[in-house]
Amino acid sequence: MLQQTQVNRVRDEYYPQFLKQFPTLETLANAPLESVLAAWSGLGYYSRARNLHKTAQLCQTSLPTEMKELLTLPGIGQYTASAICSFGYKQNLPVVDTNIARVIKRYFALLHVKDKVLWEYAQTLLNHKQPRSHNLALMDLGSLVCLPKNPKCGLCPLQRDCQGKEEAELYTQKKKTVYESLELFHGICIKNDKIALIPSTGNMYKNMLSLPVVDPIEEDFLGSFKHSYTKYRLHVKLYRLHACDEAVWVDLDAFNKAPVSSLTKKALSTVLN
Repeated sequence: MLQQTQVNRVRDEYYPQFLKQFPTLETLANAPLESVLAAWSGLGYYSRARNLHKTAQLCQTSLPTEMKELLTLPGIGQYTASAICSFGYKQNLPVVDTNIARVIKRYFALLHVKDKVLWEYAQTLLNHKQPRSHNLALMDLGSLVCLPKNPKCGLCPLQRDCQGKEEAELYTQKKKTVYESLELFHGICIKNDKIALIPSTGNMYKNMLSLPVVDPIEEDFLGSFKHSYTKYRLHVKLYRLHACDEAVWVDLDAFNKAPVSSLTKKALSTVLN
């Protein structure tokens, strides 16, 4: 959940609710995918939820304890696998997340290096007597002290030997993201306190419900809003839809529990408010 998502939203809202609904791997494995996507609604990057569901179905009693086996599971890459092994199983392995990568780049003055190189340096830096505590400490160091901008070098226990401290922000420069602007036209059809939704066909919202796409008719215009999604800046326009064939009718009272995206939630809120 923490991938591409703010810590506060996960910690205070999504994680406790998700764990309450799916307390075990077995519970998650046996749950309908639609329920899992509904619990994930608003977090975005829904392939994470689908992969989590698939992994639970493959490992209903417990996750593998070996890195090699973990890497074969849906959605689990090197970072997630190493984190499970280090934090869950207390194995003697380095972990490299965004914060740790920043610490390593600055400490060793590494510019424009591939991920493989970062993992090699993480291995050389690893405290083999206390690997779990070491990895947790580096995460905290990166998130609290070795900040992307204005790092607190005076508080850093690694300051003396840090090779990149004089030009700290040089090692956090990123390419400027180029966003693509898109205009979307969606229809709103509400009857008897139910809203018409349709199964999504694209990969972005696969297995979820979305508002139907319509041709814009100005006299039916209801409102508009802006929405950001990955590299896209969306301008969403909403229109009154008088009928919707093959729709899934969802009670407005149950709307927030349906497998819908934050874009769809925002659309309904725009119309009702």
